[in-house]
Amino acid sequence: MKNARHHPTSLLLALLILSAGPVLTITADAQNPELQQQVSSVQESMAKNKQALASYTWNEQVTISLKGEEKKQEHFQVRLGPDMKPQKTSLDPPPNPPSGGRLKRHVVAKKTEEYQDYANQMKALAQQYVPPDKDLLQQAFSQGNISLGAAAAPGEIQLVVHNYLKPGDSMTLVFDKTQKELLRIQIASYMDDPKDAMKLTVGFSRLPDGTNHVSSLAIDGVSKQLNIAIQNANYQHV
Repeated sequence: MKNARHHPTSLLLALLILSAGPVLTITADAQNPELQQQVSSVQESMAKNKQALASYTWNEQVTISLKGEEKKQEHFQVRLGPDMKPQKTSLDPPPNPPSGGRLKRHVVAKKTEEYQDYANQMKALAQQYVPPDKDLLQQAFSQGNISLGAAAAPGEIQLVVHNYLKPGDSMTLVFDKTQKELLRIQIASYMDDPKDAMKLTVGFSRLPDGTNHVSSLAIDGVSKQLNIAIQNANYQHV
């Protein structure tokens, strides 16, 4: 008899659980189409602009600074190759041979090699984030790693992506819904060790024909106090 008295309560709880399940599922699914639409808009915009940039050449200026002191500045002419990856041609004259004695030249060369190698690693990592890869974005969406952030201005959306390329990294894409173009990207990542943080700030501009492109890229190697500033300009049709 004791079990019989508790049976109606157990049945009620079971019914509540069963009825709650579909409601939660519907709510979750109803949020996905909007987010998927925004992710798709970003993907389509990036693909369109990358194709358009294939008909351009442009100039790139790379400035490397260590602990606030400028160490090197390089200039390149850039265009996208058949694989849609940047191909660069140096616009700088050959460097002057190092001055001083043999020991001094060796010390200078060693220090230059150290920061130059690290700078190249930073640039290589930045290229894996910029421009964002449509397949990695879709993968992040499928895994529930993309959310809508608070827009800073009307007509803008923010897509906040976690674990995009590495565990624990983050990337915030600011997108203009009206013009359908990226405005800014903020990235927090790291080199081989999570303690070796790297931050990126990316700015975009529009060409007269409407093509959207990366106009500036600032890479901050936090632990080494090494900074790379990249400026793109002088876009010309091939």
